Amino acid sequence: MHELGITRNIVAIATEHAQAAKVRRITLEIGQLTAIMPNAIRFCFDVCTQGTVLEGATLEILERPGIGRCRECGQQLELSQPFGVCDCGSAHLEIIQGEELTIKALETEVLCV
Repeated sequence: MHELGITRNIVAIATEHAQAAKVRRITLEIGQLTAIMPNAIRFCFDVCTQGTVLEGATLEILERPGIGRCRECGQQLELSQPFGVCDCGSAHLEIIQGEELTIKALETEVLCV
């Protein structure tokens, strides 16, 4: 399960950017073509955040569909795998969406002194 290692990296990056502030919510964007299973990330998240500023944070995952553009005719088409065939018969596709793994938002508690 490579999602455990990915989740550990996400937690490490978010912890660094939180600068010791308690994290309330983290939003991830995961493309359908990444071979990363969002449910596995959810499963690993609670374990990986224990003892960190992300412990107890809400995890929101935005799943992005795969979209390709035909290099022959320019048509855009949905992809469930990182390859396909256009209606024009061409297999020369450029992937334009679906390979993302991004931390989109990090909501932290701000302490007023």
